[in-house]
Amino acid sequence: MKSCALIAWEDQHFSLEDVEIPDPAPDQIRIKTHYSGVSIGTEFAYITGKIAGTPHPMCTGYQGTGTVEAVGAEIINFREGDEVYFRCGESIILPAGRSVTSAFGVHASRAVLKPNTTHGAYHLIEGADMETASLYVMPAVGLYGVDMANPRMGETVVVYGCGLIGLGVIAALVHRGCVVAAVDKLSARLKIAGDLGADYLIDASSSDVKDEVLKITPDGADVVFESTGNPDCIDPSIELCRRDGSYVWQGYYGTDPISMRFPPPHGRRLKMYFPCDDGLQPCRRAVLKNMTLGSLQWERCITHRVDYTDADKIFGQIKRGDETIVGVTVNWTEA
Repeated sequence: MKSCALIAWEDQHFSLEDVEIPDPAPDQIRIKTHYSGVSIGTEFAYITGKIAGTPHPMCTGYQGTGTVEAVGAEIINFREGDEVYFRCGESIILPAGRSVTSAFGVHASRAVLKPNTTHGAYHLIEGADMETASLYVMPAVGLYGVDMANPRMGETVVVYGCGLIGLGVIAALVHRGCVVAAVDKLSARLKIAGDLGADYLIDASSSDVKDEVLKITPDGADVVFESTGNPDCIDPSIELCRRDGSYVWQGYYGTDPISMRFPPPHGRRLKMYFPCDDGLQPCRRAVLKNMTLGSLQWERCITHRVDYTDADKIFGQIKRGDETIVGVTVNWTEA
């Protein structure tokens, strides 16, 4: 069947292409995509090779919403017209017969997948806004890290890096009643951190972050979330922890070895946590429920809303380092 997909090429340019997707197998469904959400960090890690082993051309995107368009003969818990959220699309073929690597492959007008799997599809909560819900993975990642480290009400927590995952961490911490200090170099991100309830906003481009944190909590933070994915931020953020505190490796640092100074975490007797992925279905459903109820105002994170016809352009802006871009949704409803 014909579909339209955003393709990333070897030279890191982007184009919209007409592609072919297969009919659903007996254990698959086909989804008409309404919105896909862009994960700037992870997707560009695939595109640029920071996450190795993913050949071009590729179709990225690992979060979207849509409606079920067709079901395979063995599917009993989905039917045509059901509203869903999903994590991946499978086989995509260019007209010349060249296969496209599905780096989860959600930036496309349609997706064929096995629904009852870890990265499949699930029913959307009734009343959910499809556009906001298409960015569900990053707050779920943040929630999972917060659940793992388990900071208590009233504890002081530093979130080092306020991309979408860091913002998801902030939202979860605010719901717990923690005192939250948000750190970033970009004003657009810090503004959203404040909108989500962060108590302190620390501009790392103009302030000494450690001095500012110690003004808030002289012994250091109870918990620090390193959410940048930048290895250069590891040692400075560890220095913000108090003795017997906790440190969460919330970012992704690629496949190359990274290093840190051993004495600070050793001397402080830090507990360290390594959340991976988004906590799967419990965390995904929790953040979608909170979005729908209004207790998670995740729409505040959407800085750019684009039609699918402009998807290649917004990816070009991201590649060029447009610092105003935080959250992006792509509208595929007319594709």
